[in-house]
Amino acid sequence: MTRFTCSNAADADNAQCSCCGYDDPMFAPEAFARRDLFRRAGGLAGAAALATPAMAQAQTPVQLAQAQAPVREIVQIAGNVYRFRNNFHFSVFAVTPAGVIATDPINADAANWLKNELRTRFNQTVRYLVYSHDHPDHINGGEMFADTATVVAHARARDKIRDERRRTAPVNVAFSEALTLELGGTVVELEYVGRNHSDNSLVVRFPAARALFAVDFIPVETVAFRDLHEGYVEEWFDSLKRVEAMDFDLLAPGHGPMGTKAHVRQFREYMETIRDGVLAGLRAGRSLDEIRPSIDLQKYANWAGYAQMRDLNIDGMHRYYTLFSRRSA
Repeated sequence: MTRFTCSNAADADNAQCSCCGYDDPMFAPEAFARRDLFRRAGGLAGAAALATPAMAQAQTPVQLAQAQAPVREIVQIAGNVYRFRNNFHFSVFAVTPAGVIATDPINADAANWLKNELRTRFNQTVRYLVYSHDHPDHINGGEMFADTATVVAHARARDKIRDERRRTAPVNVAFSEALTLELGGTVVELEYVGRNHSDNSLVVRFPAARALFAVDFIPVETVAFRDLHEGYVEEWFDSLKRVEAMDFDLLAPGHGPMGTKAHVRQFREYMETIRDGVLAGLRAGRSLDEIRPSIDLQKYANWAGYAQMRDLNIDGMHRYYTLFSRRSA
């Protein structure tokens, strides 16, 4: 499988989701080695300086361009709902006779490609564009659809996109709890399920297709990313339970493979196992070094990212309950 690199060291270092290897199989060790290389070498220029002349001569400009060309595809999920892939990121959209209800544009190049594909394949334009949350690796590039689309997001996402000057189209319609969109006979339900990976993540449900789109806080047979950075851990469990109570069959995450409703419960149980182990260790007065090996997660050893992220997940849970929760008392 072809692997891709970030365009510069800052992207590799600061990406809130992994744009350096978040694929299937996800969290590949070479992705983290590459991230470290960027940090040490100062980006692509530094990395190029480390290359030997033989390596440089072995790859022609055409080969280099092909190696870095993004993988993009559109796959039908169910009914009129499709999934769009751009390298390691995914979004979904529904095609109706009156236009398209789309989600995360991902970036400007990806959005421009999708815009052309929608016109060519379906003879349609985007009428609604829904942002899953405010993180730029998912919602940059919305300006590509601004000529035809009404942009929708949670109110907190709207404010952050505006205040932090995200490179995307501003939000036109914001909501706090729930919003239903209807276009060309297709109904799409947007719901805020509380704080989790961010404080403004929403889920997008397509009732007729029995499909649900959720980004970054419900991976499929994949451990949580790194050390739960900026996550609202205790409320995350409540978010997962709210999604479990919804009526759907297919789960389309923002990264990685498709899943089912059962995968929401599986991920919640994984997180609960870590939480319970961390709290038990804290109450027993054990150190983090003692807590890590005491938590039995072998049931999940075949999940993507387990080898790279297991201890980081425990570290993040430990940090949260040490600093932010009275449960550790």
